[in-house]
Amino acid sequence: MTPELPEVTEPDADPAELAVGADSDAVPGPPRNDQRRARTGTTAYAAAGVDIDAGDRAVELMKEWVAKTRRPEVIGGLGGFAGLFDASALARMRRPLLATSTDGVGTKVVIAQRLGRYDTIGIDLVAMVVDDLVVCGAEPLFMTDYVVCGKVVPERVAAIVGGIAAGCVQAGCALIGGETAEHPGHFGPDDFDLAGAATGVVEADRLLGPDRVRAGDVLIAMASSGLHSNGFSLVRKVIDEPGRELPLDRDPGGLGRTLGDELLEPTRIYALDCLALADGCEVHAFAHITGGGLAANLSRVLPPGAGATLDRGTWRPPAVFGLLARHGGVPDAEMERVFNLGIGMIAVVAPDAAGPALGLLAARGVPAWVAGQVTAGSGEAALAGVHPGGD
Repeated sequence: MTPELPEVTEPDADPAELAVGADSDAVPGPPRNDQRRARTGTTAYAAAGVDIDAGDRAVELMKEWVAKTRRPEVIGGLGGFAGLFDASALARMRRPLLATSTDGVGTKVVIAQRLGRYDTIGIDLVAMVVDDLVVCGAEPLFMTDYVVCGKVVPERVAAIVGGIAAGCVQAGCALIGGETAEHPGHFGPDDFDLAGAATGVVEADRLLGPDRVRAGDVLIAMASSGLHSNGFSLVRKVIDEPGRELPLDRDPGGLGRTLGDELLEPTRIYALDCLALADGCEVHAFAHITGGGLAANLSRVLPPGAGATLDRGTWRPPAVFGLLARHGGVPDAEMERVFNLGIGMIAVVAPDAAGPALGLLAARGVPAWVAGQVTAGSGEAALAGVHPGGD
């Protein structure tokens, strides 16, 4: 949804990146010149572990990336205390419903920290947030982020935010604000975490969900890019088992790349693909496969009186899942409760829409297949059969 917008007089805003919120240890966005001069020589805060100059440097490094996410509805720059988004376009909708979602990436950040690689973890963050929005058919409009560090290293923060911006570009949403905070004494110097929130919009009569789902609907599975961003506490337990550690800089066998590369593979962002599918086919619901696995997340979009069966025989999980199961002795049932096992999103479509849906996704470069069907039942989904090759 990028309708033509009326001209808006933009406020006098500093065209820079992420602004400071109210957190007492937040690293402010770039001040105006007189403010910058006024605080030159501030050393007490630095002695306490908060480096304002490093925060300013990080902001400068972010600006180019954030500019790439701009949509026509974004008003002004990002140096103020709040991001601005022109909502006048919503008035042209019949009954716009706003949707919102917030999330983080869990302990996958620990793997990024251990490898010293920070440019992809932001993509994971965007995926976790916007792909929850699109489940109801909402188009992601804008996002804000929160990055907290034990010590602000400008290049590291810029790489993280650069990844967030790259993810926003993939999702078609604007990054309109956020916050970078430094928490010495709470986090170690190399520790960090991040979270984000996004807002989207959907026409009320195009809202997707359980009310539309019927017995006979077809389940279209969309391949994940790997582990995505769930289950990393179990991943770390498996690979760090004393005496049987799996080094991140080697291929443990069967992956075709190092374990670190496999674990940091960014989460696939399905937002624009799902929106295209909803526009081109009769889609009744989507299920984003995150924590809880396939059955639990699919059950969330089933109405009372319906069930669903996913046929394991329709796909073979990527090698990393078999590696974790074997090395960690993780039972199949537990694997299915924790991980996506190779499916990151499921579309529930009308029976005669399955063929067109597969064709549309193939044209967009999304591997997809018919994985099961909605049946009569008690609102629960289940897996049946065995995976090819027995993994």
